[in-house]
Amino acid sequence: MGFDVERVRAEFPALSVLDEGRRRIYLDNPAGTQVPQRVIDRMTDCLVRTNANLGGYFPTTVAAEELVDAAHAAMADFVNASGPEEIVFGQNMTTLTFHISRSIGRRLEPGDEIIVTRMDHDGNISPWLLLAEDLGLTVRWYDFDPETYEFDTSRFADLLSERTRVVALNYASNLTGTLNDVKALVAMARDAGALTYVDAVQFAPHGLIDVREVGCDFLVCSPYKFYGPHQGVLWGREDILEDLFPYKVRPASPRSPGKFETGTLSHEGLAGTLGAVEHFAWIGTAMGGVGEGATRREAVAEGFRLSHEHETGLASRLIEKLAGIPGLRVHGVTNPNRMAWRVPTVSITVEGHAPKKIAGALAKDNIFVWDGHNYALETVRKLGLEDKGGVVRIGLAHYNTASEVDETVSAVAASVA
Repeated sequence: MGFDVERVRAEFPALSVLDEGRRRIYLDNPAGTQVPQRVIDRMTDCLVRTNANLGGYFPTTVAAEELVDAAHAAMADFVNASGPEEIVFGQNMTTLTFHISRSIGRRLEPGDEIIVTRMDHDGNISPWLLLAEDLGLTVRWYDFDPETYEFDTSRFADLLSERTRVVALNYASNLTGTLNDVKALVAMARDAGALTYVDAVQFAPHGLIDVREVGCDFLVCSPYKFYGPHQGVLWGREDILEDLFPYKVRPASPRSPGKFETGTLSHEGLAGTLGAVEHFAWIGTAMGGVGEGATRREAVAEGFRLSHEHETGLASRLIEKLAGIPGLRVHGVTNPNRMAWRVPTVSITVEGHAPKKIAGALAKDNIFVWDGHNYALETVRKLGLEDKGGVVRIGLAHYNTASEVDETVSAVAASVA
């Protein structure tokens, strides 16, 4: 059957919202996507039927336990974890990273080394910089090439040493859209004896995650970037999670994931996350070749395959058409033969035009984009754009259409004419 974008769009109530009769074009997706009806239904049902804390004997608490277990199992399928005990829910990726970095810090000594990159969102940089400051650790920076917007994998080995303890990497850049060879980098770090912490927030909406294939020790993502509610999810290898010291209250469980899930979780958030995973499984089942007997993981994988094809086509169209605007530069991979090495997040600058003015002009046309550094502070600095207002970030999702791409390019052209 193939990917049917209009059928997918019909699942998202927000896509039919009008502002004084004007349609909306949602291209702010790297900061957070809209949600399908099944996510809304899951969250509403949670608040109506399972609104209780855990551990009791009455119907709402029993149902809440079942929901929490189901959400952990769904995310385990989503990332191909060994089991739900490897899934930790939290408020967001940044909060989870601060927590786990402190737990890892209990293992470190002054003079130990941490590697961070110039391509990451600051949520995977500042926690490690602050940890290094607290403990007297050495920070080593992994740079990318500002011309190709990619890492030179061969240069990574030069940063590793016998004192390297943690390597924090991003799967895909939230500013340039670059998709990194995390499997190769993780393998090199593992051979050096270092733990690897992978930020997959920007990859998770666009590609199938397989933590066992990647080989990392930790991986984080954010359901609100892949059609779910505001939540953060961390996957960690079971043996490492069980061994790590947790910062928790005394009555909390001493076992993973409970020992890292501080306080009462947002059960409605977990319900919505379950719905987001079900959304990808629905695409795989309804539009792909997945039969009724398929596992949820198989259905999700097919859903990603179909949506990836659609998004890649949109990104290629966007980049090709933007190239016709005088003075415009796409800060990311643009070679048609290397589209497999980017996600559909396209950041631009136009010579002589401030990013905020372009974003403001698009907003007047009800086209939603972001401008600035987008928390990719080191990336913007490396590109020499910090004092120029950063970039205009156009982020595609699988509910966007070719006509929306064309409208957006026309609006960008008009804003700089």
